Amino acid sequence: MSDQWQILLPPQIDPAGPESISDFATCTGMDEYDSVDDALDDIAKYDAVIVSVAKLDREVIERGENLKVIAKHGSGLDNVDMEAASENGVVVCNTPGVNSRSVAEHAIALQFGVRRNLGAADRHVRDGGWDRSAFVGYELQDSTLGLMGFGSIAHETATIAQGIGLNVIIYDPGHPADQLPEGIGRVDDLTTLFAESDAVSLHVPLVDGTYHAVSTDQFEALGEDGILINTSRGGVVDKDALLEALNNDVIAGAGVDNFEEEPPGANHPIYDHDEVLMTPHIAGVTYDSLERMSRSASTNVRTVYEGDLPESTVNREALGREQSQ
Repeated sequence: MSDQWQILLPPQIDPAGPESISDFATCTGMDEYDSVDDALDDIAKYDAVIVSVAKLDREVIERGENLKVIAKHGSGLDNVDMEAASENGVVVCNTPGVNSRSVAEHAIALQFGVRRNLGAADRHVRDGGWDRSAFVGYELQDSTLGLMGFGSIAHETATIAQGIGLNVIIYDPGHPADQLPEGIGRVDDLTTLFAESDAVSLHVPLVDGTYHAVSTDQFEALGEDGILINTSRGGVVDKDALLEALNNDVIAGAGVDNFEEEPPGANHPIYDHDEVLMTPHIAGVTYDSLERMSRSASTNVRTVYEGDLPESTVNREALGREQSQ
């Protein structure tokens, strides 16, 4: 197999992955163009795209006349038009699990940060203050952490949580009840998860069934001492309901790494809440996970180049193709 492939890369990617496919691939970063839009305007020349957050909609995919594979640098695929890719015979795959530890640690870090008022305390000191009594917080030990979803990231989050003395319960209708790790409880209703938890951490993809799944009923069930942690997708949370809950002290606070519109923009009303700790969608962004994602996405490209389907192909059924044994 001697054909050289042209690969479009995200603006930032650990070099380990592209270097690993240099024997058959000529790689071009989106940052080599004037803009990401300009890069996607040139999509017709590429055999494969390794994509992070750039939007690959139907128009882009249908212009990709040579496109054979979209390899997600990460796991969430809400920026890829799956139907258009399948209709055009384009393999779509991702890198599930490679950033699980990074996201899990970030979720726990946000919980610590909110419970100990770290964001507000930091700003207070920078402004010249030293009022220790204004930032009295709570220990996490013996409190209950609820997990919405129980995939690889939630598994890691549960492991860390149990290690520091938290009780863990989950809500995941798709997870077999007899396959829960020892010491983890289960509830059969989302609102019950919120009612029985001191903090709830979200670990589900953004699909039709999870859009705005967390709303007024859930915040009321969580209560005035409860906190929300979101390292999944912003659209899982009804943002208006979250603001109302914060404005009316329905919940104690939130740790937010994802917004429905990113970035949230200047003067967003959530900025007025010191009880909210925010980060710019960086839960999965560590040097460790970025190298793993780069290598895994590049391996997926190689697999398609060699005529097979990656194990993580998400549109296998729509393509009507099977993985080689």
